[in-house]
Amino acid sequence: MRGQLTPGAGAAQDNRAELDDAYGCSFRIGATHSCPPIHAPPPSRMSESIESVLAEDRSFPPSPSFSEAARVKSREQYQRMWEESIHEPDVFWGRAASEIPWLKPFDEVLDWSDAPFARWFGGGQLNASHVCLDQHLETERADKVALIFEGEPTPDGKPEIRKYTYRELHREVCRFANVLKARGIGKGTRVAIYMPMIPEAAMAMLACARIGAIHSVVFGGFSASSLEDRILDGGCEAVITADGGWRRGTVLPLKPAVDEAIVKCAAQGNCPVKTVLCVKRCGNDVAWEPRRDVWLHEALESVEEECEPEPMESEDVLFLLYTSGSTGKPKGIVHTTGGYMVGAYLSTRFVFDLRDDDIYWCTADVGWITGHTYIVYGPLANGATMVMYEGAPNAPHEGRFWEICDRHKVSVFYTAPTAIRAFMKWGDSHVEKADLSSLRLLGTVGEPINPAAWIWYRDKVGGGRCPIVDTWWQTETGGIMISPLPGVSATKPGSATQPFFGVDAAIVDERGKELPDGRGGLLAIRKPWPSMLRGIWGDEERFRATYWSKWAASGKPHYYFPGDGARKDVEGNFWIMGRVDDVLNVSGHRLSTMEIESALVSHASVVEAAVVPRPDDLTGEAIVAFVIPSGSVADAQATVEELREHVGVEIGKLARPAEIRITTRLPKTRSGKIMRRLLRAIASGDDVVQDTTTLEDPTILDELRAGGKA
Repeated sequence: MRGQLTPGAGAAQDNRAELDDAYGCSFRIGATHSCPPIHAPPPSRMSESIESVLAEDRSFPPSPSFSEAARVKSREQYQRMWEESIHEPDVFWGRAASEIPWLKPFDEVLDWSDAPFARWFGGGQLNASHVCLDQHLETERADKVALIFEGEPTPDGKPEIRKYTYRELHREVCRFANVLKARGIGKGTRVAIYMPMIPEAAMAMLACARIGAIHSVVFGGFSASSLEDRILDGGCEAVITADGGWRRGTVLPLKPAVDEAIVKCAAQGNCPVKTVLCVKRCGNDVAWEPRRDVWLHEALESVEEECEPEPMESEDVLFLLYTSGSTGKPKGIVHTTGGYMVGAYLSTRFVFDLRDDDIYWCTADVGWITGHTYIVYGPLANGATMVMYEGAPNAPHEGRFWEICDRHKVSVFYTAPTAIRAFMKWGDSHVEKADLSSLRLLGTVGEPINPAAWIWYRDKVGGGRCPIVDTWWQTETGGIMISPLPGVSATKPGSATQPFFGVDAAIVDERGKELPDGRGGLLAIRKPWPSMLRGIWGDEERFRATYWSKWAASGKPHYYFPGDGARKDVEGNFWIMGRVDDVLNVSGHRLSTMEIESALVSHASVVEAAVVPRPDDLTGEAIVAFVIPSGSVADAQATVEELREHVGVEIGKLARPAEIRITTRLPKTRSGKIMRRLLRAIASGDDVVQDTTTLEDPTILDELRAGGKA
C-alpha cells in the first residue's frame, strides 16, 4: 500500500480559526489532549515530544538472493550481534578490532572512567596508513586497483582517468610522507589540507597519518577567511594545497586563497605556517614565496619510496575536522586513531556489504567527514576499489554521474538527498541513457531523505532492485550510527531503520526518559562507541556543554545529545525528524520541519523546500517555507496558495505555511546541507550572526532577503 502524509482536522482559514484546530482533539497524531478555551495563551510546550505527522507504510525487504550473499543475512543474526555489542562490548569490539592490524596489541577495550572522555583500545599501537595500505601488500590485493580517479574532461573531450593499485598507492603515500618529514613535519604537527578532489588529497591525508602528523582538511571551496580560522585554531605549521582545481571547465584557484589566509594569520600577530606544499594541477599562475613554498612534484624527485609507519597510541589524535558553530566560531572536532579506524572499518564493511569485486563510489568531498570515513579510511581499510571524482555532477552535462557509473561499472553508490533532488529536477532521461545494471546497492547521507526522492532513487537509479541504506551520523560520531543493513532490513522511504552495532539509541524527553514507540522526541545515544569524538580542539568545556550536558541535571550526564529529533515506530525503525533547533512550535504543537518539507516536495511544482519558524504573537511561531520551483519563479508565485492548501490536505491545516518565499536557491554548505538556522534569521528579519564560512555561496543571503513573500 502506498504511504501518505496523514491529514489532520480543521477547516478554518485564518490564524484564529487555525488555533481552534490547534487545540482541537483531532489534529494530534497518536494521542489526545484536552481543549482549553480559545482565549487562553498558547502554552510554550503542550508536550515534550515532537509530533510526527508523516505516515509511511511502504516497505521493501531485501531479495532472498541479496540476503543469502550478504555479510549479515537475517534479522535474527543482526539482533544477536547488536545485543552482544551492547551488553558485552568488550567481547564484540575486541573481536572487531582484532580484524585490523595492530603494531602492538591493545590490552583494554574501553575505559569510560573519565566520561565523557573515552579511551578505546588502551595500550594498543597502530597506524591508520598501515591499516589502509601495508596490510594489503602481502595479499592478492597488492595489485588490485585501490583508487580510480576521474577528472573533468580535457579540452579534447576525453575524461582524465588515473588508476592506482594498492602497491602504487602505498609507494606514492610513502614518498609524500618523506617530503613532509624533510620539511620537519612529524608526530603531533598539525597540517591543513586545502585541496581539490584529486588523488593527492587522499595521499596527503594518508601521508600525514603515516608520520603521525594531525591533518585538518579544509574544503577546497572555502574562503581564505575560513582557512585562516582553521589554521589559527589548530596551530597548523604546514598547508598542503594545489595551484587550483577544475570546476565546470574553469579553474578554481586555491594557492591564492592560501596566500591570503597566511597574510590574515600574520595580521593576527603569530602565523604558525612554515611550509606550503603545492600540487601543480591546473597550471594557473600563482605567487611564490621561495623560503616557504614547495612544489610537490619537485620535492618528490629526491625522496625514497619507503617510509616506515609511525607507531601511534590508540588515543593519539588522527585528525581535526571543523564544523559550523551556532556561536560563529567553528568547532574543531577531535578524532583519535584506534577507535576511529575500528569504527570506519566495521561500518563500511557491514553497511555497504562490501565485497572484493565491488566498485564503490561515495560522491562526497574529502573536506567533509563523509569523505574521511567513506572515501579514504573505511574503504581502504577493507581493501576496496573506490572511485574519486573531481568535478561537478552537471558538468559537462547533467548525466555526468551516471556516465561515470556506467564507465567504471560502479556497484555501490553513496550520495546526498540534495543531489538526488537535483537529479530528479534534471529529468529521467539522463539516467536512462546510462547502463546502470552494475549497481547493486545505493546509499544516502547528509540529511533525512524525503519519501518522494527515496522512491525515485530506488526506481530510476536502482531499477527497483537495489537496497537503499539511508544512513544517519555526524562529523562528531565519526561513522554511521543508524542505518539499514542491506541483507537484513525491510527499508522504508525516509527511515534510517536500525542502530548500528554498539549504538544504544533511544527517543527520550527533556528529562531523558524514554518515550513510547511512535512518539517523537529527542534522539539520545546512551553508551560510548569507538569512533566517537574525543573533544573539541582546545575547548574542553565547550565539548561538555555542547554534547553531554542536555540531561546532566536529570542524572544522565553521559547521554550524548546529537541535536536531532526522531521517533521510533513499533517495528523498531528510527525516523530522523531533523535538527531539534529546526523544530517548529506552533500553538503548542512541536512539528518536524522535515515532514512539512516532504509535504511541499510531494507537490509536482516543487523541487526542494526548507521550512523554518519565525516568531508570531498569536501562535508562538509561524511557519515560513522557502521553495525552489520546478518551473519559473513567476509561474510558481501563482501556486503559493495551492501549495499552502496542499500542505493542509497532506498534513493538516495547522501545518500550512503562514508565508511562502519562492527562490531559485537555498543556503547550502558545499556538501549540500541546507543551513536552516540562516533561513530562520532571514525569516525573522534578524541579522545573521552565525558562522557562514561553510556556505557554498554567501551571496545567497542577500538574494533571499530581497526575495518575494507570499
